[in-house]
Amino acid sequence: MDTGMIFFIACGAALAAMTVYYARRKHKLLSALFGSVSGLTALLLVNLFGGSFGAYLPLNAFNVCGSTVLGAPFVAAMIVCKYI
Repeated sequence: MDTGMIFFIACGAALAAMTVYYARRKHKLLSALFGSVSGLTALLLVNLFGGSFGAYLPLNAFNVCGSTVLGAPFVAAMIVCKYI
């Protein structure tokens, strides 16, 4: 199995998990929109200002997909993973 296939499987699993999560929320669309916007905003802020404190995350397909689907906790987890 190549890396591209693993990437698409992981994105699909995350998307399915978040779909189930947002489907159980009271305000489904608003919750999903807020989670996506907060994740992309967090990624952009870390990309712009993270270099000054050693937590730079590049804007690539994995990071953009992860922060859009999973939100700001994904960005925080990626920063923690950089230090491990």
